[in-house]
Amino acid sequence: MVDVKNTVSKEEWDTRVDLAAFYRTIPYFGWDDLIFTHISARVPGTEDHFLINPYGFLFDEITASNLVKVDIKGKILSETSNFVNPAGFTIHSAIHEARSDAHCIVHLHSNDGVAVASLKDGLLPLAQTGMLVRNQIAYHDYEGVALLEDEKKRLVADLGEKNLMILRNHGTLAAGKNVADAFTYIYFLERACTYQVRAMAGKLELNAPSTEAIETTKQQGEASQGMAGALLWPAVRRKMEKLDPSFMN
Repeated sequence: MVDVKNTVSKEEWDTRVDLAAFYRTIPYFGWDDLIFTHISARVPGTEDHFLINPYGFLFDEITASNLVKVDIKGKILSETSNFVNPAGFTIHSAIHEARSDAHCIVHLHSNDGVAVASLKDGLLPLAQTGMLVRNQIAYHDYEGVALLEDEKKRLVADLGEKNLMILRNHGTLAAGKNVADAFTYIYFLERACTYQVRAMAGKLELNAPSTEAIETTKQQGEASQGMAGALLWPAVRRKMEKLDPSFMN
């Protein structure tokens, strides 16, 4: 077995541990889709090297050592007996290549995220959480399973400079400058989707907030960007360590 920790830089190992912790949060919050979907992170000090999950592993099996290092085309660069799903890296590679600030990208097929992605109006300004992130969300129309290189340019164009995306009829996505930011973005988006699905399930009249309240909440969300991640992620990672510290191996 390769001693990964002693063959990579301290910076890469720290990113590996953070990313593995992020993977463990996905089943904890009920956002996983068995072995499908991905979280990727840029290797510190590189422009085109990334870490991603080995294909065929459940997210609660991901560790710092079994993450696979790939280039922008999905070619494996690290010594490993595992492999990756090149098709699964299509969306990630497109955004990583186009956005130098997107160091960590998470894409999910959660129950509530896909439900909202299947609604014509997408995410509605119902709960406070939704109002906080709604203006940060881009939309990309469904074109089939994301396997085609040609779709990359449309995906990137639709995302623009935003950090959240709802892939219609497909799922959710968040991009951040680090694991903390990407986790915080996707957490707020997924919570907003859950609140919306539950509110609409009651088939009762929805209480729409005022335009003024929506605008105020949007501005408050913009003003606090980054702060939540700095506080939220360390707490969540501590939780993951208490539950099962094996991701740090």
